[in-house]
Amino acid sequence: METGEANVQYNRWNDDNINLNVEASRTSLNGMYNKLCTGQLGIAVRVAGSLAVMAAMYILGYITGYYVHKC
Repeated sequence: METGEANVQYNRWNDDNINLNVEASRTSLNGMYNKLCTGQLGIAVRVAGSLAVMAAMYILGYITGYYVHKC
């Protein structure tokens, strides 16, 4: 009753449809991420970003406190 073509079984763990070609899917944003967010430069960028955020919070708090406590 069955032909040789109907002998294929479904396997949901089959990864045939996944493209694992990383070099073809690399964009300029991935290159920028790898340059700025990894290694020693990545650590320096994170430290500089953290200091900039803390300074902005300090300035915002100072201005807010000035206007809140102004008599």
